[in-house]
Amino acid sequence: MTRAKLIAIVVVVLIAVLVGWRMLGSAGSGSGTRGGDADDTPIPVTVVAATTEDVPLYLTALGTVQALNTVTVSAQVSGQLQAVHFAEGQEVRKGDLIAEIDPRTYQSALDQALAKKKQDEAQLAASRSTLKRYEELIEKKFVSAQDLENQRQTVRQQEALIAGDAAAVENARTQLGFTKIIAPIDGLAGIRQVDVGNLVQANGSAIVVLTQTQPLNVIFNLPQQDMAKVREADATPLKVIAMSRTDSTPIAEGELKVIDNSIDTTTATFKLKSEFPNADRRLWPGEFVNVRLGVRTVKDGIVVPATGVQQGPDGEYAWVVQADATVRMQKVVTAGTVDAGGVLVAEGLAAGDKVVTEGQFRLKTGIKVTAMAPGEVAAPTPLPEGEKKSGGRRRRG
Repeated sequence: MTRAKLIAIVVVVLIAVLVGWRMLGSAGSGSGTRGGDADDTPIPVTVVAATTEDVPLYLTALGTVQALNTVTVSAQVSGQLQAVHFAEGQEVRKGDLIAEIDPRTYQSALDQALAKKKQDEAQLAASRSTLKRYEELIEKKFVSAQDLENQRQTVRQQEALIAGDAAAVENARTQLGFTKIIAPIDGLAGIRQVDVGNLVQANGSAIVVLTQTQPLNVIFNLPQQDMAKVREADATPLKVIAMSRTDSTPIAEGELKVIDNSIDTTTATFKLKSEFPNADRRLWPGEFVNVRLGVRTVKDGIVVPATGVQQGPDGEYAWVVQADATVRMQKVVTAGTVDAGGVLVAEGLAAGDKVVTEGQFRLKTGIKVTAMAPGEVAAPTPLPEGEKKSGGRRRRG
């Protein structure tokens, strides 16, 4: 190999080593800077301290609203519907006149029964008079004892006939009374089922359905494992809250009335009935509502916002900010929800623990954070001087 070729090879190798060294130096410098920035800059997170409060515990279920009483008002006698005295959707009181059936046929039957009774009463009066004379003449031997006994039997028969006439009169009067259809309960009148002028049949023609909505019931089912919680609850009667199906806002408050006497073997649930005053009529028969049944109250329970509790592969946990501004993962056990979006924590947290409620996705154990109050916005990170002068871009060396 000539001397010139050897010198050329050495020069090429030196240039390659110099270029490689500069590239490695630049990469090491860049990665060190980025790593330092990531490790040293605290992550802004929203933090809320765990508090203590008396927490009512609820069992939740899907409930169905039912009218306290529902009555289908039907005709008890046949005839032509003569008049209707209610408006659809009207509030009807017990004893109000709802409708009338043509009474003429039943009035005639009553008159006939009254006339028959009077006729039999007149015959009874004559028989009693004859009996009285026979009793006077028997002492003078003017009538036989057999005639006297026969007359007494006649009087007894006619007295029984009068009793039958009285019953017939009461029956005819009752049938006549049925031509005036009276509301049996307080309630709301539904849609009219038959119009005036139609012929209605006894016990077959519905005129209107009345539903009692003040108060009313909400029926719901709970799993059989909750039976002990309900039966061993603190208060009696238990408080029940009906909530909207759309946004879970409270609609009405009532109380538990009945626990069914058996568990449904097909669903492993038991039925409960609650009663609501429904003074503002916000509940309506047939409506579905979410139901919360209060079973007991936890004194001085640990409460944190629901967003502070996360679900992991090993169960529930929360990020807790420590005194040195670093965070640690803390396993927790929850015991139910609390009003206003809170969670009752049975194990894992103490009062005053600072729990991260927003920004958890960037956290790792031991990383530093900047604790902010709910609604607070983190200040923007200032740019280095070199980036300010170059409009936010690093200068190339």
